[in-house]
Amino acid sequence: MFPVAHTSLSDNARLGSLNGLSLPLASTVLLRPPITSSDQLRWYAVYTKSRHEKRIKQQLDSQSLESFLPLYEAVHRWKDRRMLVRLPVFPGYLFVRMVLPQHRKPVVTVPGVVNLVGRPGCPTPIEDHEIEALRLCSARGQSMMPHPYLTVGRLVRVRNGPLADMEGILVRRKGKSRLILSVKLIARAVAIEVDAGDVVAVGHQHRNPSAA
Repeated sequence: MFPVAHTSLSDNARLGSLNGLSLPLASTVLLRPPITSSDQLRWYAVYTKSRHEKRIKQQLDSQSLESFLPLYEAVHRWKDRRMLVRLPVFPGYLFVRMVLPQHRKPVVTVPGVVNLVGRPGCPTPIEDHEIEALRLCSARGQSMMPHPYLTVGRLVRVRNGPLADMEGILVRRKGKSRLILSVKLIARAVAIEVDAGDVVAVGHQHRNPSAA
């Protein structure tokens, strides 16, 4: 609820005759709080207990908080059977889009949440383009696999196909080309298979911050 400022009858009279204009009179005036940079929605990394990622996402969804948990498919083998399972690409992490400090408490009080990633008492926002690249891959059914975080490599841009204009580090292994997408804050990365003919170099070398 916005704060209200009560005005007297004489106040209304002055308002009604301001600069000779006829203005509507009211007994109360709504004072809207100023919009500041802290009111912006930003993506943050949530550090979780082991194997709590999916459960936490369900809780955040139930609170109408926008969250993102990138998953990949893997085959788990037992003695008598095999099963296809969906696992977090970044074990121990998921992402939430929120406004600080308003949404901090509803997030950190969810069972299984350890903390928000950043300095003590000051979570660090993630670059929007890093999360949007992962969300685009997920939305378009691109297979993402965990990959070691790279601190240096050849930066390329995809020029064709469903991932057009996406940028990442290009690596080649066993005759296949992979685009490496990084989340610098948590020093984690994923690999996506691409056609080498669909990418173009945008720099000689790219350097990410070293993992802690």
